[in-house]
Amino acid sequence: MRGGESPGWLRRLRWPRGRREGRLTVQAVMLACVLALLPATWMHAAAADRVRDPGDVPRTQVAVVFGAGLWGGEPSPYLAHRLDAAAELYRAGRVRVVLVTGDNSREEYDEPDAMRRYLTARGVPDRRIVSDYAGFDTWDSCVRARKIFGVDRAVLISQGFHIRRAVALCRDAGVESYGVGVDEPHDATWYYGGVRELLASGKAAADALFEPDPRFLGPREDGITRALASGR
Repeated sequence: MRGGESPGWLRRLRWPRGRREGRLTVQAVMLACVLALLPATWMHAAAADRVRDPGDVPRTQVAVVFGAGLWGGEPSPYLAHRLDAAAELYRAGRVRVVLVTGDNSREEYDEPDAMRRYLTARGVPDRRIVSDYAGFDTWDSCVRARKIFGVDRAVLISQGFHIRRAVALCRDAGVESYGVGVDEPHDATWYYGGVRELLASGKAAADALFEPDPRFLGPREDGITRALASGR
């Protein structure tokens, strides 16, 4: 590129000429923004009255905790906070069983077992914890909770920026859901999560519309039934 000459891609851009063409461009941009925000609007509407404080959620047999990553084989701080909330609900008698759902797609990475260890160390009996090793994303976890573990009503536990998507997707998968949004400091991770949720809302809307099968479905399991039948 010679000195003072604009890049080729910039020379090829054709800027709107005239008032009418400019108005059409602005309208097209506005329409694109509205369409981009529709999935997020749907999520918030679907979960409008379903996100509660821990003391306000209905007493329910099952709590579902979604995986949120491991650090050195142990729950990340965000995941630990979700598990703390689940343990609190169990100790308060608001739930009887905790379903931990996460990624175990490779031998050296096992979210559900790490979640189980964390909960038992905080007083939740091992027999009251059920593991889903194929909860690779929120939709998969919701569908598997219903189809594999027979859960039709649950309290979902996640961070505030994610809980509405979880409630919307689980309700669409056939699980009557209430959500507990775990509070977090508004640090860089929190803001990243909020931006990620805006982007993930498009996939969530597609999942709800087309209802794809999870990456792995497998046979029905009776872990929840056995956990509920065991003594407290």
